[in-house]
Amino acid sequence: MPARPQPEARAGAMYGGLNQQMAPVLDPAGRFASSVATLSWVLFALGLAVLLIVVAAMWIAVRGGPAWRRRLASERTVVGLGVVFPAIVLTGLLVWGLTLTSGLTRPAADAATVRITGQQWWWRVAYLEGDQEAVVEANELHIPTGRTVAVELKARDVIHSFWIPRLSGKLDMIPGRTNLLRLHADRPGVYRGQCAEYCGGAHALMAFTVVAHAPADYAAWLEARRRPAAPPADAVAAHGRRVFLAHDCSSCHTVRGLPAIGDLGPDLTHVGSRGSLAAGTLPNSEAGFGGWISGNQAIKPGARMPQYRMAGADLHALAVYLEGLK
Repeated sequence: MPARPQPEARAGAMYGGLNQQMAPVLDPAGRFASSVATLSWVLFALGLAVLLIVVAAMWIAVRGGPAWRRRLASERTVVGLGVVFPAIVLTGLLVWGLTLTSGLTRPAADAATVRITGQQWWWRVAYLEGDQEAVVEANELHIPTGRTVAVELKARDVIHSFWIPRLSGKLDMIPGRTNLLRLHADRPGVYRGQCAEYCGGAHALMAFTVVAHAPADYAAWLEARRRPAAPPADAVAAHGRRVFLAHDCSSCHTVRGLPAIGDLGPDLTHVGSRGSLAAGTLPNSEAGFGGWISGNQAIKPGARMPQYRMAGADLHALAVYLEGLK
């Protein structure tokens, strides 16, 4: 079986081919991720230094001469290397690390604000204007470059964890609580995100993509997402819209412009424009829609969406309609 393409590669193909390849975790693309990367490299260096000290002490204890072994076992060495040195280093590291990363969770009055809610096993993404949700999407976060983005993190069911290694640190999403994390992208690109806290059987299939646009492109993207769903492009898509309404998909999904206002599942108003389906699990294509509608439990076991059994023509039409919602 061929390898499944990564979510950021699929999204990159849909957004101008930006940063389609996987990048190292410690390759920051913004100032908040730079703080985390700096702290990580310092921790690696200190860990290596401690390892070398321990190896040297073990070598002296086993192979060293009598004088060196007596010195190693002396009270001064034990207290100095076993108590004083760790206390000074760890205290200094704690204070420095907290200072270095304090900006990750600090509110910012001029930041663009997005509310992301983790659910088993997908992400609800709401773009806020004041306290109102102006646009609601799923499984993809779009941000402007050169501007701080404040992300309100919530969970609807169990604990999840929001992590975009190249743009910021990792922060848990806890039911009944709102946490704040700030992001910043220096340049346009497509960046991989992942739930980093085990949240159930399909935890590994809960990825997401961050697309960073130039400010003008981001404004145009956001304005396009304010529009209602596109009308069916042909008779097949029109039949698919009728199938969508007849099977009561509107009880769980929203499609603006239709009598579909459910919020248990992702908003589908512009689902055809996303880089992937089912939180990075399937390609966004007619085949992907058909496979998910009819066989999602085999693709993502435990998903809250039921599998639908329908005539082949109806399934094809529904997939065509959904793919056309751009």
